[in-house]
Amino acid sequence: MAAAATTTTTETTTTTTTQQPAPKMPPPAFDLTYPPSLEPYNTPARAWLAANGKSWDGLATGALVFDRRGRVLLVQRAAHDSMPLRWETPGGGADDDDASLLAACARELWEEAGLEAVEVVRVVSEGAAREPGSVFTNRTGTAVYCRFAFEVRVRETGDGDEMEVRIDPDEHADYVWASEEEVRRERVGDKEIPITNGQMARLILDGFRRRREEPVEGERKVVQG
Repeated sequence: MAAAATTTTTETTTTTTTQQPAPKMPPPAFDLTYPPSLEPYNTPARAWLAANGKSWDGLATGALVFDRRGRVLLVQRAAHDSMPLRWETPGGGADDDDASLLAACARELWEEAGLEAVEVVRVVSEGAAREPGSVFTNRTGTAVYCRFAFEVRVRETGDGDEMEVRIDPDEHADYVWASEEEVRRERVGDKEIPITNGQMARLILDGFRRRREEPVEGERKVVQG
């Protein structure tokens, strides 16, 4: 795992799940900014697959959202889902009507957490030596997909350090804000947070690493959705 070792003071986090479901549709319109380095992802999923000569069955996105204290948002999969009650970042498949992978990431974040993306900061991989894109199969092993994960800045809501998160109980059981050390230990306070798999854990930890080591690009472009 390429993430640099850090010494982190672990703080107990208490989260009260908001039972009001997240919106099923994204806002009617949004202006999402991104740096020029992410231009390759400002394209629809099918166009990206064709341009890159990939025969995967589809593409997916994931959103790494950090609060004011530098903690990442994780959501817990529903008990009736595959990998039940395990934890991951918000995300999901890119639809054919998504204007781009960046727009798909914003839509999934809105649908799963009720958070409005305003900026895609950077792409994240499974480590410093790894190219972006994590290949995985569906639960039956009959389809192959690739997930691109992005650090996303959202429109801040709520009071204090935490933003107001709204999850759909049919899709997710809970959510937490977790520090890097808490992700490594898979525990927030007294709550165990087993990550879905090693691939997801590496993506999350690489997100923390890149925030420490990579400067934020100054120039911005806008994708409208």
